[in-house]
Amino acid sequence: MKIFPTQYSMLSTEALKDHLQTAYGLTNMTCKLLVHNVSDTYLLQNDTEKYIFKLYRDSHRKLEEIQAEVELLHILKKKETKVSYVIPDLNGNQIQSYNAAEGIRNGVLFSFAAGKPTHDYHPSRLEAIGTEMARIHEVTAHVELSFPRKVYDIETTLLHPLRYIQPEFADLPDDYEWLKATTEKVANKIAQFDLSKFSYGYCHYDFLPHNFHFNEQDNLTFFDFDFVGKGFIANDLMTFFIHFFFEVYTKKQTQEEANANYQIFVDAYRKVRPVSEEEIAAIPYLGFGFWMFFLEFYQLHFEDWSNTFYTLRFKKERMGWMRNWVEWYCRF
Repeated sequence: MKIFPTQYSMLSTEALKDHLQTAYGLTNMTCKLLVHNVSDTYLLQNDTEKYIFKLYRDSHRKLEEIQAEVELLHILKKKETKVSYVIPDLNGNQIQSYNAAEGIRNGVLFSFAAGKPTHDYHPSRLEAIGTEMARIHEVTAHVELSFPRKVYDIETTLLHPLRYIQPEFADLPDDYEWLKATTEKVANKIAQFDLSKFSYGYCHYDFLPHNFHFNEQDNLTFFDFDFVGKGFIANDLMTFFIHFFFEVYTKKQTQEEANANYQIFVDAYRKVRPVSEEEIAAIPYLGFGFWMFFLEFYQLHFEDWSNTFYTLRFKKERMGWMRNWVEWYCRF
């Protein structure tokens, strides 16, 4: 019988384990699915070794985009930044390919980021995050990759998402009108900055606590560069600031405490590379673009992943976050 057209298959973890053991010369490994969303993430381990294997889908990441991510991580490892890096197989291949039901799926084996995520950011950890993020940017602001990655600009983070999500906001017309009006204000505000003086390059675009670990010795490792793309470097400082927004929103910190803690991070960053006051001032408006980008992202991947949570209730909650963000931080 002919295989029916498929858009998202699950590979056998047992078969995947056998293939990876052979390809990488590993023994006595177990393979466990950790995350199943727009891509699949597996933990590969034995008694002494741990690795992360990420299996992409073509509808989410084209081969050229994966090649760009691999290239960037190779450069960052060579520069001795604190990132989870790509591990080549015994033949030197950095990308594995599988003929799945929906077509070719590509995967990459990464070093394991020791430790775990935390929201306990005392000053030394904030300083480490600022220092190491700046060291990464010292590389990503001065490199041009051989393969294309997404560009983060007004069109891709504001205008296009606004158009794309409109049908999904038919039941929330007032909220959509607010998004429309605010998007226009934010785009105009960003255009008022002297953007020619903003640092530009490849940004991670997801420097939130779930994407870096501290181990027991407080050593830091950044990982998951899946969203890396070209844009203002301040986007990465913005995504870390979102952590502090949630701290204030959930009343774990006051805004004054959050501002003081974020300043520790910024001061540490500035000891490695400069960031202007105007770039810091742009963070609230770049942040609104981040919220809009992910509203589009959830809708783009509705059938494959987000239909379990991208509901009317979710949209209302997200709109509450966005309204608070604008009220607290944006000035028009």
